[in-house]
Amino acid sequence: MATRVVSPKLLKNLRCFTRSLNSSPSSITAVSPLNFAEKPSPTPTTTTPPDSIIDLDDVSKLFATVSTGKLLRSSINLHMAAVNPMVDVGMWVMRSRLMETVVLRDVIVGIIKKTFFEHFCAGEDVEEAGRAIRSLWGSGLRGMLVYGVEHTDDNESCDRNLEEFLRTVESTKSLPPSSVSFIIVKITAICPMTLLKRVSDLLRWEYKDPSFDLPWKLNTFPIFADSSPFYHTLKKPDPLTPQEEHDLQLGHQRLQKLCQKCLEANVPLSIDAEDTFVQPAIDYFTYSAAIIHYKDNNPIIFGTIQAYLKDAKQRLFLATQAAEKMGVPMGFKLVRGAYMSSETQLASSLGFESPIHKSIQDTHACYNDCASFMLEKIASGSGAVVLATHNVESGKLAAAKARDLGIRTDNQNLQFAQLYGMSEALSFGLRNAGFIVSKYMQFGPIDMVMPYLLRRAEENRGFLSSSTVDRQLMSKELKRRLKAAIL
Repeated sequence: MATRVVSPKLLKNLRCFTRSLNSSPSSITAVSPLNFAEKPSPTPTTTTPPDSIIDLDDVSKLFATVSTGKLLRSSINLHMAAVNPMVDVGMWVMRSRLMETVVLRDVIVGIIKKTFFEHFCAGEDVEEAGRAIRSLWGSGLRGMLVYGVEHTDDNESCDRNLEEFLRTVESTKSLPPSSVSFIIVKITAICPMTLLKRVSDLLRWEYKDPSFDLPWKLNTFPIFADSSPFYHTLKKPDPLTPQEEHDLQLGHQRLQKLCQKCLEANVPLSIDAEDTFVQPAIDYFTYSAAIIHYKDNNPIIFGTIQAYLKDAKQRLFLATQAAEKMGVPMGFKLVRGAYMSSETQLASSLGFESPIHKSIQDTHACYNDCASFMLEKIASGSGAVVLATHNVESGKLAAAKARDLGIRTDNQNLQFAQLYGMSEALSFGLRNAGFIVSKYMQFGPIDMVMPYLLRRAEENRGFLSSSTVDRQLMSKELKRRLKAAIL
């Protein structure tokens, strides 16, 4: 077993030694199309019909492991989320000063807990999350454990958060083997936001001006592409102060402790993507940790690529290319993205075009291109990917592509994932086809996970939201069960 771990002292002294991979603008300005269109074309790129692998028509088979009570509750919650006025009022209440009135707050939190919280979250603590994991495991799915803290401002809070993450990893030892597919962490939970903004500014400036020296910088993979947004940093930033460098080192040490704990528990660590104003620092943490921590030829650290960003495909290509050249196994979680409103507003406020694709069709195409690229890597013996998608078409295309490439459904380097409480039909359809499927399971006190719940409410609002397929199929199965009970 080849496990690479370094001491804090050595970590402090490691410095970037591949300037061409980390700083200079790449000569690769575009990634060639990967023949994985959003929808099948008249001449499909897969020989296996996508609909032949994932069956969503047989609802009795699809929801066989879901009790009628749970199915009914899920259907009600998703239908409520589809009513725009209800979501608007709910989001306004959760953000209003009504939450500051004790009596009203208790009533509101009670309602939230019995509806959206129980539907989208795995519990308020690691024990409750463990029970949810066992339930999932019984239905043939795995869980990604997510302690739901983000956007921390000081080192003391970061230290407390780290202890909870370590406790979460420790809890996996008492759960069924393989029932936990990943531990998920947000770097903003273990490194102060203000410092991540500063580091991101400095990394951007170094990319624009390779002569700009960052003496604290560790070895990493490429963080930017020529198409990446740089409007966050319009003037040359000041160097990190000695205190900031010390705090940055503390952030690295926290991540190193978490990586080491995951290695001991044999559970991979996936690092979430966040807002673009701190994403460069997040990728820097992710890649520098991946270079140090891996087991044999298997990645322990997974980064996250948000396909709704215009530079996603190029950054994925550059990072995987660099990892292969360095002989480092690197995994990626591929998502569409969850910060659309804030990203567009920030860019607009600064007078720049949004970093997000102009249409949902462009986002779908980018996601499918990236998925195809990673599937081809896996088929050739390198790379690992978690295809986190709620889009049925993307799931079907990826499953068909994997079969065409000869990738076994039990290959640990290919996994699918959906959020807990969302895209149940797709999760069960992929499971029934034999693929490894996980649910992203956020847990923590309601106050802490409120930003997450607000994002889920936004995603599921409207009758044309991503939950449309689930609502339709759940209703069909409930009607079938009711008819069977009556007759």
